[in-house]
Amino acid sequence: MLRQERYRDNDHARGGARAQVRSSCERTSKIYSGVCHGTLGELLQGPYAQDGELHIGLISLPVRKYSWIHFAPGDEGDIAVDLAGKDKCRQAIALYLQAHGKRLPSGRWSHDSELPLGKGMASSTADIVATIRCLDRIFGLASAPAAIADLLRGIERSDSVFLDTHALYLSGRQQIVQAFDTPLRLHACYIDEGGTVETEKCAHPLLAHYQRHLDAYRDNLERALQAFAAHDLAAICACATQSAQLAQGVIAKRHLDALLERRSDFAADGIVVAHTGSLLGYLFVERPDPARMGELSAFFRGLGHQCRFAETGF
Repeated sequence: MLRQERYRDNDHARGGARAQVRSSCERTSKIYSGVCHGTLGELLQGPYAQDGELHIGLISLPVRKYSWIHFAPGDEGDIAVDLAGKDKCRQAIALYLQAHGKRLPSGRWSHDSELPLGKGMASSTADIVATIRCLDRIFGLASAPAAIADLLRGIERSDSVFLDTHALYLSGRQQIVQAFDTPLRLHACYIDEGGTVETEKCAHPLLAHYQRHLDAYRDNLERALQAFAAHDLAAICACATQSAQLAQGVIAKRHLDALLERRSDFAADGIVVAHTGSLLGYLFVERPDPARMGELSAFFRGLGHQCRFAETGF
């Protein structure tokens, strides 16, 4: 008799647990989310001539750090409060609804991100793309890359974080010049030198700098395109190093010379920077082992900074 009662008690407990799981799933199913990765600066940034004009072209370095936007239908929310400080996300919502002739249900928005602002990690663009993807889930749509680019064009100069491949991209025109289909995975050890950079204010100084160094930039772009075509990771890293050195004439990195001097000591394949940000570090084709990671950490600590390790690519 006691055994039967224990069985009934266990069945009741299991039934309660299943009900809790169902309840949790029901609550979760009512939340819509959009996610977008950021970048660890750019492998290359420089001039690209089109229609008789110079434009800012870039090949971003995707990193596995993300921005999230969530929408929970239900209680009436205040988007200005829910997304306070996210003016571009609110602008993206308005443009999206206008483009699709949609109206939002009542609900609350929320946001989270691993991408700090003003560092060169495409935080702003990732926020916008995450917002568009969240809206797609709300309305059961799937925005194509061209549609996302169109929305971005009305908001800001952007990176190509809405793509799932590396690409040569015109940040002002939001235009894909060439996508590189071959997967590319690199390892980075980087630091943040501090401070922030407002990307929108950099366009004119960058273009003026490009004009003064056109030949060097064009040669580096040609080498980079050849390296991507050949899937030559070492050559891609070499082009990233050259791009970092060329960028010193606009937004200089204080420790670039130190990294160049010690590059061979750490067997680094290249150097990457956030051209309009505050990040710089080493690139490796092969993941550094623990001993090398310790050496790198000691080097960067000697420069007064804590380094971070990250795997890049898709």
